[in-house]
Amino acid sequence: MKKKLIAGNWKMNGSLAANEALVKALLAGLPAQPCEVALCVPALYLAQLQTLVAGSRIELGAQDISMHESGAYTGELSGAMFKEFGVRYAIVGHSERRQYHGETDQLVAAKAKTALASGVTPIVCVGETLAEREAGKTEEVVKRQLAAVIHENGHCISEIVVAYEPVWAIGTGKTASPEQAQQVHGVLRAQLKAASAQADRIHILYGGSMNAANAAQLLGQPDIDGGLVGGASLKAPDFLSIIAATT
Repeated sequence: MKKKLIAGNWKMNGSLAANEALVKALLAGLPAQPCEVALCVPALYLAQLQTLVAGSRIELGAQDISMHESGAYTGELSGAMFKEFGVRYAIVGHSERRQYHGETDQLVAAKAKTALASGVTPIVCVGETLAEREAGKTEEVVKRQLAAVIHENGHCISEIVVAYEPVWAIGTGKTASPEQAQQVHGVLRAQLKAASAQADRIHILYGGSMNAANAAQLLGQPDIDGGLVGGASLKAPDFLSIIAATT
């Protein structure tokens, strides 16, 4: 059985002093649960975090990655650059990138492909808006988003991580019920199984306002393999509680 994966997404938060205090608190309190732990932090802080987590079980993640390997792409950061800083994961297609930066399904798929080619594991985000859920389009939306990544990456699809993040539950305090989350995770699992004989090795994370209070119920669902945690990852006690809930 694969280990659960708990990945923190700091979004655009942090400072050198705050980062050091948070990571030291996490390292001091990290429970013995045999789950995988990652921190996806603003790129400017990767060098600092690389030093802080050295020798620990905490892996580093980036919050985005370029679809290009190198070249005249001002402001972009490549997979090869991230690898030099010990980055294992990169979030691609987060709803905030889709909403505020106009990222399409095809661009997200291309970023996932470039990440894989660089030896970085993409955490591919999919999810529906409130309007799409109320219109009964949840399954259609998430399957379309994931299908683009499957089409672009073919046999390599078993190397990705998927995160289901209902847009209406991100940063709102609202959370999909364990049953709602499991239903969508089950749809995604079936889609992955149809695409790869190794689909069972793929982590499917839940990413909509997971916190210390609801983590155990969410993580107890059969197709929820971990969490992509936003606000709670900035508070050491909360993040540690979520990690502890993986048993």
